[in-house]
Amino acid sequence: MSKAIVVEDLTKTFGTFRALDNFNLTVESGTIHGFLGPNGSGKSTTIRILLGVLHATAGTATVLGEDPRRNPAVLKRVGYVPGDVSLWPALTGREVFRALESLRGVAVDRDREAELIEAFKLDPDKRTRDYSTGNRRKVSLVAALSVGSELLILDEPTAGLDPLMEQVFVEQIRKERERGATVLLSSHIMSEVEKLCDFVTIIRDGRTAETGSVEKLRHLSAHEITARVSRETSALRELPEATIANDMFRVTVSRDQVPHVLQLVLDAGGEDITSAPASIEEMFLQHYGGEQ
Repeated sequence: MSKAIVVEDLTKTFGTFRALDNFNLTVESGTIHGFLGPNGSGKSTTIRILLGVLHATAGTATVLGEDPRRNPAVLKRVGYVPGDVSLWPALTGREVFRALESLRGVAVDRDREAELIEAFKLDPDKRTRDYSTGNRRKVSLVAALSVGSELLILDEPTAGLDPLMEQVFVEQIRKERERGATVLLSSHIMSEVEKLCDFVTIIRDGRTAETGSVEKLRHLSAHEITARVSRETSALRELPEATIANDMFRVTVSRDQVPHVLQLVLDAGGEDITSAPASIEEMFLQHYGGEQ
């Protein structure tokens, strides 16, 4: 499988501050790759380097096989949705589409554009100054998804959308993958990542904290154990992050701790015991804990 994005030992400093510290990221072509991390972890810096806006202090970053700083023409094959959407306030949504098409220099698929306008329930003939935050987000999504880009880089693309529109977004991104597009999805909405992504990379303090397939990371990182217990024991109460309420015990532990915890549950008269791979959200919180 070819690689749409390859980031190797990427370092970026701003004075004495090191935003990225030998960060690595590989996005396989034709996949949807989740990019997770809290504010300040280095996500936006990475994306700006991929778009050629920032120059790396050290290391390399290639997009569709090209260095975007040395060959910015490659970015015509990339669709981008920024985390903060700013539009020309005096233009209508439709006029913004035409302005962006002209700036990009790549023809838009007008049928696909109309399909997206309908799917997102957007009125394209209102001036953007009259749009809500969610509608401004829709403009950026329609503009990015109507070009037929090989690679989509989406930075918090559903911020401001209501739950119904979030579901529309999920459906449209699946369509993009079906036609062969690659997607790098930066998001804080864990359910969105679990629904869409084939692979996930977690960045922590500018470094790669975890990377791999969604299923692999769930199984390797943590398991959630629940059970109904007839008595509380000190061993159960002393497990970090464990809760016992109305005889219901719950804890998330690493995979290698599962046998030990199950034995403690049995010793406490456990019934209705379940042990399942933790969600992406629980995995994320394992890495960051109270930092969020």
